[in-house]
Amino acid sequence: MKTPRLVRNRAIEGISAILLPFGRDGAIDFDAFSHLVERTWVSGLTPAVNMDTGYANLLSSSQRREILGLVGSLARGRRFVAGAFIEGEDGDASRLYRRECSAIACSGGIPILFPCSSTRPLTGAQLVDLFRSVATECDEFLGFELGEMFVPFGRIWDIETYRALLSIPQLTGAKHSSLSREREWDRLAVRDQERPDFRVYTGNDLAIDLVMWGSDYLLGLSTFHVDAFGVRDRLWVGDDGRFYELNDWLQYLGMLAFRAPVPAYKHSCAQFLYLRGLIASPDPHPGNPRRPDSDLALLEPILRRLDELVAQARHRPPENAGRVC
Repeated sequence: MKTPRLVRNRAIEGISAILLPFGRDGAIDFDAFSHLVERTWVSGLTPAVNMDTGYANLLSSSQRREILGLVGSLARGRRFVAGAFIEGEDGDASRLYRRECSAIACSGGIPILFPCSSTRPLTGAQLVDLFRSVATECDEFLGFELGEMFVPFGRIWDIETYRALLSIPQLTGAKHSSLSREREWDRLAVRDQERPDFRVYTGNDLAIDLVMWGSDYLLGLSTFHVDAFGVRDRLWVGDDGRFYELNDWLQYLGMLAFRAPVPAYKHSCAQFLYLRGLIASPDPHPGNPRRPDSDLALLEPILRRLDELVAQARHRPPENAGRVC
């Protein structure tokens, strides 16, 4: 396919999937979680909870509801996104999604429909009908394409299904997590043709520069260092050449953290946030794959350089000398 043009000086909408921290005793650290959510808003990003990064598939429904209620109380009118997760539940998927979306909306959040096993066998037309059913009871919601490298019940839509979904006004955007640049560029082309206001949220933690071509993002990687992502995004709007080095170091972090097995990135995130002093334990959810403790020595110099670049960008005037044409 033909590579699309860069979209310069564009304000980027960043949504960050928040890590759910756990203590060494295996219990959720709600205080640290609340701090991470607040820090995300302060950085200029929108928090997303009950996502893959928040172990949505490893939590009970009561735990997800507790998290939703906590974030709703913290929000005080500020925007947040929450996963509508129905995997493992019996019953009509449309009804279950509407129930979850209603609970999220009542808490002040924007629902995103997490894929599930019961929708995997649906045809494209049936999936569109399901989304239309949700739209009858939801003023705004997001879609979610998730590859099987993240969860076994993930699904990536074919491009014609994607095109049809854009006709639903209440569906204002969709996260795309195939880890494929070309598939995402295809979606950007359809979006530009059919509905320019629709948001393509990249979930490609291995190609976070897709924002340069018009994607926004909903990433797990961004929760490693929301401050750096917020600064990076502002550098892009200002056509500041320092965007590129900061983006390169963030991508370096992503390549390390999202190596196989991919779900272990959540342990990498816990290790990184622990090094930053933002959580008390580097341990992940007890049921999540782990990284070796030796990764801490790999993460530390990346953290040090990111902190340096963020400090430089905040305390020095804009410079365009590094601009790539």
